[in-house]
Amino acid sequence: MNRIKEVIKEKGFTITSLADKLGIARESLSRMIVSPSYPTLEKISNALNVPMWQLFASPEEVLPKKDGLSITCPHCGKDINIKVE
Repeated sequence: MNRIKEVIKEKGFTITSLADKLGIARESLSRMIVSPSYPTLEKISNALNVPMWQLFASPEEVLPKKDGLSITCPHCGKDINIKVE
């Protein structure tokens, strides 16, 4: 769930400041991020004011490219271009 930590940082929070906003201990939030439940994902996305899907993928990863559809490989980070005919 590295993406959750990225979104927290992008939104200008730290784990500690987000935990404070959620009213929980930093250690609890850190554990929750490792293996989040659906309610936890809901709380985090609401606190960060982002749609839940952004906790899994960046907007750039889901937007179609002008010349076709492209997704990013989660292992190597390279684009995988898909041509639909």
